[in-house]
Formats: sequence, structure tokens, C-alpha cells
Amino acid sequence: MEKNKALINISKKTFIQVTALLLGLLIIAIVLTYVIPAGSFGTNADGSTDYSVYQPLDDVKGVAIWKGILAPILVFASGDGITLIMLSVFLLVISAAFQIMNDAGGISALVSSVSERFKSRRRLMLMLISLMFMCFGAFLGLFEEMLTMLPIMTVLCLAVGYDSFTGFLVCIISCGFGFASAITNPFTVLLASEIIGANPMENIWYRIIIFIVMYLLLQGFIFLYLRRLDKDPKNSYTYAHDRRLRATADLTAASRQKTPEQEKKTRTVYGIFLLVSLLLIAVCSFVPALRSYTVVVLIAYFLIFGILAGVWCTSSWKTVLKSFWSGLKGALPTIVFIGLSASIKYVFDEGSVMPTIANQINLLAKGKNIFLIALIVYAVVLVLEFFISSSTAKAILVMGLLSTVSLGLTDQMSVLLYTFADGYTNVLFPTSPVLLISLSMIEMEYFKWVKKSIPLFALNLLLVILFIILGVVIGY
Repeated sequence: MEKNKALINISKKTFIQVTALLLGLLIIAIVLTYVIPAGSFGTNADGSTDYSVYQPLDDVKGVAIWKGILAPILVFASGDGITLIMLSVFLLVISAAFQIMNDAGGISALVSSVSERFKSRRRLMLMLISLMFMCFGAFLGLFEEMLTMLPIMTVLCLAVGYDSFTGFLVCIISCGFGFASAITNPFTVLLASEIIGANPMENIWYRIIIFIVMYLLLQGFIFLYLRRLDKDPKNSYTYAHDRRLRATADLTAASRQKTPEQEKKTRTVYGIFLLVSLLLIAVCSFVPALRSYTVVVLIAYFLIFGILAGVWCTSSWKTVLKSFWSGLKGALPTIVFIGLSASIKYVFDEGSVMPTIANQINLLAKGKNIFLIALIVYAVVLVLEFFISSSTAKAILVMGLLSTVSLGLTDQMSVLLYTFADGYTNVLFPTSPVLLISLSMIEMEYFKWVKKSIPLFALNLLLVILFIILGVVIGY
């Protein structure tokens, strides 16, 4: 297979730009460990962290320079290493599986079927898809897993006359907005509620209203972009990328090469393949014992059944293995992004500055008005979000700290502040590996995304502040 035929193919320009951005942030993080005083939290008798006790560490003066330089490598051997390795393997396997699916005609078979059904109702189709992905984030806490759906969504949007950026919006951005507009998100609402001792079902109506408002906000943003495309397809933010993608995932070519019986067989095999993958995600999300193993289960599933589905549809192991290798190579640069983005938290941990940053919540909030306290907590968690993209790690730190202080906020409001600050920035901050990888997949520059999405996130921030103030007023 030709090198430029990889379905997920991160260009050299995109790779260099993203790498340079993350290296710049890493350097800033190293410098900050010499500026911000080091500190640590106390330890309880059972060995757990006591967030009510903060201790300055005068003998620690920044992270060792060699550790800072090697952080993108050393982070894979840190406490977060297993998670990062699993995420890396997950992305490689997903890329390979979808490359097989594309070359076997699976993507074209499914997309042509769906696009034909919604040919005259394209906007309705996109609204329903966006709602589905928002629900995945809000109810099941899915985000990284939706990278599996991005290739399908981009090709589908191309098939109905839109572009890859539209697929990115209805898939990754919708899921990210749902993750933040959390209703029963296990990794934010449920975990944070458990740590602070709140009832996650109490006043759930307020979070449902937030979800609806944020869904309408996102639909407005998508609608304005689609109107731009309707005026002139060359207004697309991913115009150059889409020309290559149309050649790679040629819908008409697949039709010419397959008989109606083969087309039906391919559509059935891959329809079942994707349906089972979604069911696995749902089951793992709902079953607490399996929740931590979602990525592992998906790796095994896509690796085994991705290859078997390809062999079943093509009857050629050689073709499938060639496609597998092509997809694997196309996703290799994503490992660099993962290592660099995770290394920023690693540097802060090694420099012992995270406790100092977290401890500022107490100092900043002391003696302040209740509304100002809520906004300060929100702002502090936003700062932490920039350096810690993991919701679980941040929940343990932030909610553990909030559970020991008296700020005058209800437990439900503390959880809401955490979810607001944790989620929306997953599709904005450059330290989010999923965002960077998604943008790389559609070959869109990070700063271009930030520039084009400013109206969306400005309105989002305004609504968040209004919901915080209203929540304090009504005693949420």
C-alpha cells in the first residue's frame, strides 16, 4: 500500500507544530518548578493523603534538569505510565483496525448506506449524531474512546457534502461538551461526589438543564459553520486534507469493486463490528469492576476482531496485514504527543509544586464573598486542568482538598465547579492528548482551532459563570 493512502496520516507540518508547542510548554513547566515553592500534603495514619495539612519543602528547588529533559520518556515509567502505555497501544490498534476497515470497503459500505438514508435530512442527521456523542460523554464519561469513531464521522460528513471539521465537531467536540455537561459521568460527577460525600442524584435536574443549554450552544456553532460551507465548500477549515481523504476513502470505487452481495456482506460484518464495540463501551462504563479496564477491553476487541472482520470481507490475510501495518505507522506520531503532554504533569510532580498550587484555594478563598469563592475555586481547578488532564487524578486531588475545607459551598456545587473546570477545556487546552490527536487526524493546526472556536468558548464561559452564580443563588 502506498504511504499516502493511510487513513490516519499526520502530516510532517502538523507533527512539527504540535511537538514544538508541547516542548515550549514543557520548558515553561520546568522553569515554574524553580519559581513556585515546593510543598507537600500531610499523611494520615492509614497512609492516605491529608489535604488539610500543607508543608513547605524548603530543601526542594525545582525538578532536576535531566529529569525535565527526559520527562517525555520517564513519564512512561511513572505512576501514570501504565495508563499512558495503554492509551498509546489503544491508538495504534484503533488506527490499524480502521485502516483495515477502510481498505476492506467497510467504511464506504456503512457511510454510503447512512448518507443515502439522510440525503435530504443532513442537518437532522448531524444534530442526532452530536446528541448521541454528547450523551456518551455526559452519561458514560467517554472521551478518549471516541477517537475510534472519528474516522467514521469524518468520512460520513464528507459523503453528505460537508467536511472533516464537521465530523470533528459532531464527534470529539460534542463528546467533550457532554463530558463537561456531566449528568452521571462516572469520572467526574460520580467520583467527585463519592470523594466529597455528596449524593450525585440530588438536584440532577439542574445538570440536565445545563446539558440542554450547552447542546443548543454547540448546535448554534455547528449551524453557523455549515452555513459557511453551504456558501462555498472552499471555506472549509480542512479543505486540503479532505481532498486527500476523499481519494483515500472513495465511496464510488468501493461500489465498483464489489458485487451487491459482497457489499451487503461487508456492510453487515462491519455494522455488527461497530455495534458490538459500542455495546462493550457501554457495558464497561456501567459495570464498576470493568470501568478501569475499558481501554484494555477495546484494545483486545479491535485487535482480534478488527483483523478477523477484514479477513472475512477480503479473504486475504496478506491484504489485511498490509493494511494493519499501514494504519500502525500512520498513528506512531501520536505516541510523541502523549509523552510530551503527560510530561508536564510529571515535571510538576517531580518538582513538588502541585500541593502548593492546590493549597492556594484556602488562601485565596479566605474571607471572600460566597460568589467570589465559587469563581475562585472554578479558576483554580482550571489552572490545575492545564497541567493535569486526567479527570481521575484531578478529582482525587481537588475534591480531597475541598472535602477538608469550609468554603460555604454545598457539596453539589463543589462537584459542579469541578466538572465545569475539568471538562470543556479537554477540547481547548493544548495539554489534552485527545484534542491534539484529533486535530492531527484532520490536519488542522491547534492555534487555528483556538482562533476559530473563540466565539464558542467565550459564550461557553459566560454560560458557565451564569450557571455558577445561579447555582449559588438557588442553593444548588
